[in-house]
Amino acid sequence: MAQLAVCGDMHEIDAILFDKDGTLLDFVSMWGFWSECVITAFGTELTVRGLKALDAAAIPSLWGTQHHESGRIIGYDRNGPLAMGTMADLYAVLAWQGYLAGMSWAESRSAAIRCGEGASAMLEIERPARLLAGVKSFLDACRQQGLPIAVVTADETDAALRHLEWLGIRPYFGMIIGTDQVERGKPFGDMAELACSRLGVQPARTAVIGDTNGDMLMGRAAGAALRIALAGGTAAYPDASHIISGYEELRLGG
Repeated sequence: MAQLAVCGDMHEIDAILFDKDGTLLDFVSMWGFWSECVITAFGTELTVRGLKALDAAAIPSLWGTQHHESGRIIGYDRNGPLAMGTMADLYAVLAWQGYLAGMSWAESRSAAIRCGEGASAMLEIERPARLLAGVKSFLDACRQQGLPIAVVTADETDAALRHLEWLGIRPYFGMIIGTDQVERGKPFGDMAELACSRLGVQPARTAVIGDTNGDMLMGRAAGAALRIALAGGTAAYPDASHIISGYEELRLGG
């Protein structure tokens, strides 16, 4: 058992479940890079078929991204598809654009997946992941307290494992639960419930930390004691029990 101080309030908890992207690692450095690779490649798929390219003005609305005037991704909607969706969700959104442009659904879906896999290969080469400020020291505190911690992510498990290894933090976590391990991903409570079961703790003695309201909804559905939103931008977190701006607002005690 440990005590977690959040916004000045002290809570007894037995475990913490962390979202990955935007919670442990910088979302834009990772998924902004990936998205730019996918969108560029999909534009090429359209062009070589003599079809109309994606409308640059419409690109931010596809997955919920924010762009510099140069086109580079500099932010994201924390409650949008890129932040909350699975790979299958993102591919479906992109495939719809290809279908509207004149591809068959099968052709467009294949192209979207091919572009996504190519972008993931570029991730492997570039490894643009960066830890958020305060993450490492907080994970060290969890280890010192002997507090069980896990990752629950909308990403696939194998990909999540690689990303955590790139960052050098994989050994901190007793469990990594990706969306492929459950029937229903976020915002349902399945991943949190599975993580708690495997850690041997009760959800009602567990804290969830995430950067989207989907994470908060997952925590609520699982019956988590605390639902801590790592806030950013103008995102709303109606299902959070606490909202913080950074890890410096969290303190662990025995």
